[in-house]
Amino acid sequence: MTVPIARLPSLDLVRGFVAVGRRMSITLAAQDLCLTQSAVSRQVHALEEVLGVKLFARGYRSIQFTGEGERLFRIADVSVQQLQDVIGLLDTRQQRRPVTITLSTGAAALWLLPRLSRLQEQHHAIDVRIAASNKVLDLKAEGIDLAVRYCAEAAAPPGAQRLFGERLLAVCHPSLVIPPGDLAAVIRQSVLLEFDDPRRPWLNWSHMLQSVGLSAVRPSSMLRFNQYEQVIQAAEAAQGIALGRVALVEPMLADGRLVVLRPFMAEHEADAAYWLIQSPAEPHRDVETVALWILREAAQLEAAMEVRGAPSAAQPCDPR
Repeated sequence: MTVPIARLPSLDLVRGFVAVGRRMSITLAAQDLCLTQSAVSRQVHALEEVLGVKLFARGYRSIQFTGEGERLFRIADVSVQQLQDVIGLLDTRQQRRPVTITLSTGAAALWLLPRLSRLQEQHHAIDVRIAASNKVLDLKAEGIDLAVRYCAEAAAPPGAQRLFGERLLAVCHPSLVIPPGDLAAVIRQSVLLEFDDPRRPWLNWSHMLQSVGLSAVRPSSMLRFNQYEQVIQAAEAAQGIALGRVALVEPMLADGRLVVLRPFMAEHEADAAYWLIQSPAEPHRDVETVALWILREAAQLEAAMEVRGAPSAAQPCDPR
């Protein structure tokens, strides 16, 4: 026989009963509900009084269902779980999760991190998680929302959006700047900072020197690094001259931490560029917001790179 809705026990009483039944412990149920043991015990007793049956058989430091209790629990547990699920979907406070972005360690340190404060200012309620890795991660398997990848256009997956291309400039610390002179002599007396990555020869000094007709010139010495951000850190520390990837060092050029040594400038010969890739999983609202922010930042960077590419009176670096 179905009882009227007005005669149903309070949800608080049912919730207390289910919590005890799931744990088979009043102590643990009280922890789950953030209540005292006595409060949970009173809820169970009150439900038993409403129903007129015993739901638990209590022993020394143990409880177990009565027949009536087990029968009620089978239905009440499913119903409470369904309520938990649907309320979790409806409660927007529970839906917020960080937007996870993966990108190389160099792009993370030099491009994204200096710009994150702008994202926080514009969208302060969005949480972001950075998964910096030089490995190509599986977005769906790793639960990653967005990726910034450096690859040729042919290697970019369907739906990838181009952010910006590759342009190289020789850069150094401002303390190394001297009046223009013989560039070959400058190179012979300079320390060159090399990104040691044979997969990308266009980022090596040999490629750059060849492009400006100085392939036969040998530097005073070279320092080699297997992480690009280390190359730029060494340049900031006035350790020598680096090949700056304008997309990554533009903020340092803008604020004067690094200066340009011309005529060492070259467009990337291949068609490699930086691409924004979105997980195939259905994105939530925050993911779309962050993706649009990245695209806007990329557009601003492209404009700044065009300005950097224009001729200027930049001075060469001192080989001291």
